[in-house]
Amino acid sequence: MSPRSAAPARSASLAATPPPGALDAAGERALAAFEAAAAAAAVTLPGGDWRGEARAVFAASDLVARYAAQQPAELADLLTGPLDAAMAAADLEAALRARLGSGVDTGEADEATLARVLRRFRRRESVRIAWRDLAGRAAIDDTLAEQSALADACIRVALEVLDTRARARFGTPRSGDGEPQALLVLAMGKLGGHELNFSSDVDLVFVYGERGETDGARALDNGDFFTRLGQELIRVLEEATVDGFAFRVDMRLRPFGGSGPLVVHLDQLEQYLVTQAREWERFALVKARAITGDAATVAGVEELLRPFVYRRYLDFGAFEALRDLKARLEREVERKGLHGNVKYGRGGIREVEFIAQAFQLIRGGREPRLRTRGLVDALAALRELGELDGDTVDALAAAYRYLRCVENRLQAWADERVHALPRDDEARARLAWTMGAAGWDAFAAELGVHMERVQECFGHVFNVPDEEAAAGTGRDPFAAVWEGELEGGAAEHELAAAGYGDPGEVRRRLEAVRRSSRYRTLSATARDRFDRLMPRLLEEAGESAAPERTLGRLLTLMEAVARRSVYLSLLSEHAAARARLVELCAASAWIADFVTRHPILLDELIDPRSLFEPPDRASVEAEIGAALEGVGGDDLEAQMDALRQVKQANVLRVAAVDITGRLPLMRVSDHLTWIAEAVLDAAHRLVYRQAVARYGRPWAVLDGSTREPEFGIVAYGKLGGIELGYGSDLDLVFLHEGGEDRGTDGERPVDTGTFFARLAQRLVHFLNTPTPAGTLYEIDTRLRPNGSAGLLVSSLPAFERYQGEQAWTWEHQALVRARMIVGGDDLRARFEAVRAGILRQARERAALARSVLDMRNRMVRELARGGADRLDLKQDRGGVADIEFMVQYGVLAGAHATPALVEYTDNIRLLEALAEAGELGADEANLLTDAYRAFRTRIHRLALLDEPALVEPDAELAGYRDAVARIWGEWLEAAAADAAPAPPGDHS
Repeated sequence: MSPRSAAPARSASLAATPPPGALDAAGERALAAFEAAAAAAAVTLPGGDWRGEARAVFAASDLVARYAAQQPAELADLLTGPLDAAMAAADLEAALRARLGSGVDTGEADEATLARVLRRFRRRESVRIAWRDLAGRAAIDDTLAEQSALADACIRVALEVLDTRARARFGTPRSGDGEPQALLVLAMGKLGGHELNFSSDVDLVFVYGERGETDGARALDNGDFFTRLGQELIRVLEEATVDGFAFRVDMRLRPFGGSGPLVVHLDQLEQYLVTQAREWERFALVKARAITGDAATVAGVEELLRPFVYRRYLDFGAFEALRDLKARLEREVERKGLHGNVKYGRGGIREVEFIAQAFQLIRGGREPRLRTRGLVDALAALRELGELDGDTVDALAAAYRYLRCVENRLQAWADERVHALPRDDEARARLAWTMGAAGWDAFAAELGVHMERVQECFGHVFNVPDEEAAAGTGRDPFAAVWEGELEGGAAEHELAAAGYGDPGEVRRRLEAVRRSSRYRTLSATARDRFDRLMPRLLEEAGESAAPERTLGRLLTLMEAVARRSVYLSLLSEHAAARARLVELCAASAWIADFVTRHPILLDELIDPRSLFEPPDRASVEAEIGAALEGVGGDDLEAQMDALRQVKQANVLRVAAVDITGRLPLMRVSDHLTWIAEAVLDAAHRLVYRQAVARYGRPWAVLDGSTREPEFGIVAYGKLGGIELGYGSDLDLVFLHEGGEDRGTDGERPVDTGTFFARLAQRLVHFLNTPTPAGTLYEIDTRLRPNGSAGLLVSSLPAFERYQGEQAWTWEHQALVRARMIVGGDDLRARFEAVRAGILRQARERAALARSVLDMRNRMVRELARGGADRLDLKQDRGGVADIEFMVQYGVLAGAHATPALVEYTDNIRLLEALAEAGELGADEANLLTDAYRAFRTRIHRLALLDEPALVEPDAELAGYRDAVARIWGEWLEAAAADAAPAPPGDHS
C-alpha cells in the first residue's frame, strides 16, 4: 500500500475561507441575530476580532447559530476565553457541579432540576466543542476526547446526585459482609474509547459488586436498589424535556441484550461470560471502560473481561467472525441503500475499526500493548509490533481521522445522528467547505481516496473470498442452510435472498438450535421430522413482514415441542396448518407464546373453519360438556386438564379472528368474558360436586324454611365490566346466602360456613394451579370484605353490613363494576338488590369527589409509568383509569336520583347512562367513550405484541389524553372544591 500523509492536526480555519454562496449570507444573518439578542438581553459582547470566526461557525452549524440567538449571555461568556482550550473531564465535572450548587453533594437537587441543568450544560459545552472543531482550534482526536469527557462528567455527576438521594431513602447497599456497594457504569463503544461524536448514543452496561441489601429502614435488595438507580440515570439522561435531552442511552450491549436484567452483579457477569456470551460481544468489550464505581468492583470487572476478550492463545477465528459480521453489514447497506455512508459503507469507519479489532482479539492475549481502547492507539501498537507496516498504519489513521471529521461536521450542523453524505446542493457545499475542500467534487475525490485505501487494506487483512460461488448443487437451499452444509457467507447469502435482514444472526440462531441438547438428544424419527420441517419454516418465515422476529418465535416453539414428534409431523404434512402457524406467530408475540406454552393448540390449526370462528357462551358450554363426558367424576386432574384445553382453544380462536381485524375490541372482550364465565360455572359445578361428596350438602334455615343455601361468584374489575383481555386476572368475591346454620349432612359433617370456605379454597386451587395443560386463570380475591385479612367467603347479609358500615369509598367504586356470574336466580336478585342499595345511597358530592380524587392521585404516584415522551395508557393522568374513576364517581354521586345508573357494569353503557341522567354533558360523554375505546384498543394491540401499555402518544392519543384530563379537572376536581358543580358541558 502506498504511503499517504496523515490528516492535519487541526482543520484549516473556516474564517480564512469565506463560505460559498448563500452560506455567507446565512452566517451574516445569524451573526446579526446574535448581536440583536445580546442587545435585547443587555449582554455586553467582548472586544476583539471574533466576528469573522463567528460568522463562519454560524454558517457551518445551525446548532451553534440557534444557541447564539437563544442564549446570547452564554455564548458571550464562551467568547471571553473558554473557546481557547480543551477541558478535561475533571474540569467539566467541576463546572457542572458549580451549576448544580450544593445539591450535588447532599442529593437535594430534585430530578427535574438535575435534568434541566444537565441538558443546558451539555448543550453549552457541545456548542463550545463544536466551535473549537469548526474554527480549527482543535484536532479531531481532541474533539472526540472532549465530547467523551463531557459525557463522562454528566454521567458521573448525575449518578452521584441520584445515588445520594437513593441512599438517603433506602440506606447504603452492602454485601453480605457489610461492605458498601456502588454502581459501576461501564462505557462501551465510542464512549469507552474516548471517541464520542457530537450526536452519538452512549452505550452503557451497569454492574455492581455483590449481592446483599441496603441498611436503611426501608431495606431493598441490592439488585432492586441498583436497578432503580440505573433506571433513574437513564431517564435523567435521555428523556426529552423542554430543554431537549442530555444523551441517548443504549443498554443493548448488556448481558442477554434487551431481554436481560438492567443491572448485573459480578457473579452474574462471570456466569454470563463463561456460558452465554457470544463471539461478537468480544468486539464490543474491547472498548469497555469503567467511568464510575468503587475500585474493588472496577478491578473485578476488568479481571473478568480480560480473559474473555483477550484469549491466551492466538485466536485466528476472529478473522472469520469479523469477516462474517462485515458481510452482514454490507448486505444491510445494500438492503437499506446506505451507500455514501461514512460509517457503514465500504471503506468506512467500521472497516477501520474491524481491522484494528481483529488484531487486538487475535494477539491481545499475548501482547498487552494491543489492549487499548482507542483505535488510533491500537494502530500505533500494530506498527510497533510489526503487524502492519508504517505506510498502512498512516493511511488507516489518516482515513479514520478524515472520516470521523466528516461524521462530526455532518452532526454538528443540527446535533443529529447522521452518517450519510448529503444529497442537496447547499448541504454538499457546506460540507465541502467545512472540510477545507474547494468544492463538492474536490471533497468527494479526497473522500474517495481515503475510503478506497481502507477497502484495499480490509481486503488484504481479511483475505475476503469471492463468495459468489454459493453451493450450486441443485439442493433445496433452505435445507442446506439448516443442515449447515453451506459456508457462513454462502448461507447468509441465501438467507438474505429469502428476506432476512440480519442473516448472520439467523444463521447463528439456527446453529444454536442444532447444537442444543434438545435437538441432539432427539430420537431418530423426531430428528428426521424436525429436519424436514425446519427448511419450510425458514422459507415461509422469510416471506413474513418481520422474518427474524417470526423465525425466532417459531424456533422457540419448535424447541418446546421437539420431543413430541407428532406435532412436527402435523406441521410437516399440513402445509395450510403450517402457513396459519407462521401467520399467527408473525402477527402476535402473545399468540406465539400462548401456543408455545400450550402446544396441544397446534391441532386447532388444521381446521380453519373452527379456528376463525369465535365462540359464544353457549358453544363454549357445549364444548366443555363434551370434553368432560369421558372424564371420571373423581379424576380432578383430568377434569382440570380438559377444562384448560377447552379454554385455551377458544381463546386462540378469538385471537386468530382478532388479528385479522374482523373483530372489534368490544366484541373481543365479549367473547373472552363468555369463555371465562363458562369456565367458572363449570369449575364451580365440578368442585361443588366433589365437596358434597366429601362433606355432604350444606343446610340452613332461610325465610322460615330449611334448605340448601346458594353459593355465588361475583366478578369485579374487567370480568365484571365485560371488558376482559388476553391474560387478564379474574377479580372474584365469593358469597353464600347465609341463614341459620344447620351444617352439612355427610359422613364428615362441617358447619355451612366451613363448607363454603373450603369450597372457595378448592375452586381457587382448581383455577390457579398449573398442570401439564397450563393454568386456567390467575385469581385475585383481595376485593372481598376486609381484603386479604377477611374471610374468603362471606354471607350475603355480612357482605351487606360491611358495604353499608365499613367499606371505603374505593370499595363502593369497585362495586360499580360488580356482577354475579355464578349463582341461582334468587341469589343473583338479592345480590343486585344489595348492590343497588349501596350504590344508590345519597352522598355529599364534595366529600365523595375528594375521596375519589385522593385514591386516584395515589394510584398515579404509585403506578403510573409514563413520562415526558411516554404515555401509560392505563395509569397516567388522562388515561383509562381517569375515565373509569369519573364513571364510578358519576354513578356514586347520581344513582340516588337516577336508579338507572346502577343497571350496567360496563363503562361504555355507564357513560351513556350518565349523559342521559345529566351527570355528564353529551359531548363530554361521547368524547370519553371515544377516548376509552381508543385507549383500550391500543392496550389490546400491545398485549397481542406482548408489550406494556406504554406508548409514544400520537396526535389522536395525545388529544384524547388532554381532553380526558380537562374533563377530570372541570368535573371531578371542581366537585372536590364545590359541593354542587355544574355537569361538564352544561353551561346554563
